[in-house]
Amino acid sequence: MGLTVIVVFCGGLLCGLIVLLVKYMGKRDADRMRRHRISAEELHELRSSARDVLIFDVRQPLDLLANLEIIPGAKRIPPKEVLERPSLIPKERDSVVYCTCPSDKTSRAVLRQALALHFSRIKFLEGGLAAWKAKGYPVEEYQESFHLDTRT
Repeated sequence: MGLTVIVVFCGGLLCGLIVLLVKYMGKRDADRMRRHRISAEELHELRSSARDVLIFDVRQPLDLLANLEIIPGAKRIPPKEVLERPSLIPKERDSVVYCTCPSDKTSRAVLRQALALHFSRIKFLEGGLAAWKAKGYPVEEYQESFHLDTRT
């Protein structure tokens, strides 16, 4: 897959409007991501309360291979599968996704897909597994087999 670059020459008002639109869309996405994030502390409190929350580990296979720990009770779903079939995450239940990517890249991609399909009860764990472990919260060894499908 190649990269296509389109250069648009514009002047004056039109160029200014394009720049404003790009900035607005970026800000809107950032605001939406902030509303759908949860900290490790908040997730830990939520799990400790009587509220039922589903937790999904959406790490890439190689990331899981590098660190076989998982949050207790979390279900692992390969990101490729959940992006292709978002129904793997129930729409009617509170859910949290996490990964180990810098800037929570995979979790954010899953979240964007879910939000585009009008999921409203989904969040991503800000800082992912590392933030969870940094607080000293429990982890367990991941025991299930998985495929190292690295095709995109």
